[in-house]
Amino acid sequence: MPAQPPPQEYPDSTLTLQSIVWIILAMGIGALAAVIVLPAWMPHLAASLLGPDPKAYWYLSRGSAFVALSLLWLSMALGLLITNKMARTWPGVPVSFALHEFISILGLGFALFHALILLGDRYIGYTLVQVLVPFSSSYEPFWVGIGQVSFYTILIVTLSFYVRTRIGQKTWRSLHYVSFIAYLVALLHGIAAGSDASLPWAQQYYWISGGTLLFLVCYRIIANVSSKLAPSST
Repeated sequence: MPAQPPPQEYPDSTLTLQSIVWIILAMGIGALAAVIVLPAWMPHLAASLLGPDPKAYWYLSRGSAFVALSLLWLSMALGLLITNKMARTWPGVPVSFALHEFISILGLGFALFHALILLGDRYIGYTLVQVLVPFSSSYEPFWVGIGQVSFYTILIVTLSFYVRTRIGQKTWRSLHYVSFIAYLVALLHGIAAGSDASLPWAQQYYWISGGTLLFLVCYRIIANVSSKLAPSST
């Protein structure tokens, strides 16, 4: 009988690269539409958004920032649960992998919305170049800049789902290690540049979300070291 190929450690993606690009573009276009189209369609909303002290766009950006960071946290946690073998018990590796993939995409969409919706804010007066080009912001250029770098890094890691067979499993896994740094940078971006960072609930959010991921990372390291030392001790 011919030798059977080794089983895949991770399932294949259920989306194509083209579909993920369209999803992210759709959310970006939605953010631009909120900036340009909604005030024209709804005069009362325009009076609120374009008045002497408009805050709606700023609130939308702040809210979507926490949603994006929460989705990134959940995606990271699912990835660690998969590699720690915890997800095999529940809900299973295929389901966890699919959720990990889709939540990563959704987090990127909210992160893009978080950035583009600021084009409607008149207080800081962001331009499209300042939103898209790292370290060009007039507001906290360094801390905003590392947030932009984190977004592009996570975008590359997410897109690697769809070129895994081309770059190889080893390269794909190595690339995913970069996501830990990207999450840490995104967390620092929120703490240093976020206007809510000084509030008690925001500080508790940062501590709990960061602490749970740190626990899962430590568990993974300890489990890997233990599995490598176990054969040598017998």
